[in-house]
Amino acid sequence: MIYPEECKLKENLIFDTHAHYDDVKFDNIRDELLISLHNNGVDKIITCAVDGVSAKDTIRIAEKYDFIYAAVGIHPENLESKTTISEIRDLSRHEKCVAIGEIGLDYHYTSDNKEEQIQVFESQIILANKLNMPVIVHDRDAHADTLEILKKHRPKGVLHCFSGSAEMAREIIKLGMYIGVGGVVTFKNAKKMPDVINAIPKDRILLETDCPYLAPEPYRGKLCHSGYITLTAERVSQISGLTRDDILNITRKNAEKLFNI
Repeated sequence: MIYPEECKLKENLIFDTHAHYDDVKFDNIRDELLISLHNNGVDKIITCAVDGVSAKDTIRIAEKYDFIYAAVGIHPENLESKTTISEIRDLSRHEKCVAIGEIGLDYHYTSDNKEEQIQVFESQIILANKLNMPVIVHDRDAHADTLEILKKHRPKGVLHCFSGSAEMAREIIKLGMYIGVGGVVTFKNAKKMPDVINAIPKDRILLETDCPYLAPEPYRGKLCHSGYITLTAERVSQISGLTRDDILNITRKNAEKLFNI
């Protein structure tokens, strides 16, 4: 695994609030990569589950590394796993679990199961509220329903890999939630992102990768990892007028506050 020199930091400033290090794409390099990341600027990582099996794997990874934390939940594309809310509740009690996620709605590939998606999403938000835990929310091509549900239940948490408008970002922030920004902000076709970044108060922005996916430019299409957040932070700094390290410090502190770490 090549770790680009441009991504290495002398200080551990990076908090990757959304990764998937249980993914099979990391199977042959996981341990070597994670150690390298922590030695080159990555302070903390939250690795997110998509169903019960994935949740157990994320917890095992979090148990192995003191700088990695877990989120457990049922992703809308993984409803066929038949993972139950009670399973998620039990797994969420682990000392390294800091959030219920990744949960939400995804109408991009399938929308004929909207009612089931909404029911599972709401059930997990209700669980998170009962446990006083933040949620990590997935929203793809489901902006209206996602916003309606978040307004209804008002959880604390983050809308990850934000793809909505600046107006939607403002609505999410009014709810007291955070906006997750990843490598997409560096893409040439991310026309809305400058307006979105400018709409987010600095105390409400988080950085993430969604690795192994969505590597930022100039590594788009390649295997993504938490070290690439330096490139995302650089693009956010260009939009906001702050320095890259200012953005890394601000977002790290925001994440520590939200996830109580």
